[in-house]
Amino acid sequence: MTTLLREHQAQAGWRDYLELTKPRVVVLMLITSLVGMFLATRAGVPWTVLVFGNLGIALCAGAAAAVNHVVDRRIDAIMARTHKRPLAVGRVAPVSALLFALVLGIAGMALMLTFTNALAAWLTLASLIGYAVIYTGFLKRATPQNIVIGGLAGAAPPLLGWVAVTGHVTAEPLLLVLIIFAWTPPHFWALAIHRKAEYAKADIPMLPVTHGEHYTKVHIVLYTLMLLAVSFMPFAIHMSGLLYLAAAAVLGARFLYWSLALYRDSRPHAAIKTFKYSIWYLFLLFIALLVDHYLPFDL
Repeated sequence: MTTLLREHQAQAGWRDYLELTKPRVVVLMLITSLVGMFLATRAGVPWTVLVFGNLGIALCAGAAAAVNHVVDRRIDAIMARTHKRPLAVGRVAPVSALLFALVLGIAGMALMLTFTNALAAWLTLASLIGYAVIYTGFLKRATPQNIVIGGLAGAAPPLLGWVAVTGHVTAEPLLLVLIIFAWTPPHFWALAIHRKAEYAKADIPMLPVTHGEHYTKVHIVLYTLMLLAVSFMPFAIHMSGLLYLAAAAVLGARFLYWSLALYRDSRPHAAIKTFKYSIWYLFLLFIALLVDHYLPFDL
């Protein structure tokens, strides 16, 4: 067994370490961070902040993801979606992954402190600790509300981008955080319904496992309605214009359609389709915010 593990670890390459950073998740986070930066000003984001600030956020997010791989390696080995991850199959040792996370975290913080400002750097560190330690290490196994409480760490990137440019916290970036915070439960609970048997097997108290699918579907609809209301707030506080309002209404209506289809079980594979649409929803909503912000006129 030891020999086999060493052989697996010897085969570890750069792709394994890249996978530890959860690059697809980081890319979505960087999109919201970029939007936060560009929404913070009309004068243009300094290139040093744009490049090195986002690189610092990405490195810290990758560090948190690597810690997540280490803590969840037993769970990952059980679940079909994750059983081929580098730590689950033994290609990367836990100590190596933690050292990798440490290097990423230090490099990310150094870039944030050097090229942005102290507040942005410490908020980034708080987000890293929130996801890697509080959510992954405790909340995920402690309560079916893990996604609701732990979602705050994942909602931080637009605030980090905004503060990296301005150096202070205002209501606007907190509203962007609130949008992602409201988006997170229906996004993850749809996936949890799709993967309910695997979460049960791994003994993770996701809401569909502890309270059943019907209860979870009701809450997905309720959180989607909450998200729809929150998504209109940038227009209400004059942070955005009619283009964004129209986009938020159309995208939100489609999200509500899928959440109701999931509730009624009226479409095949509604859970995974709701999950996939939620990713496009967040991406397009933030792009609409950005386009609306830089329009030379209000529609």
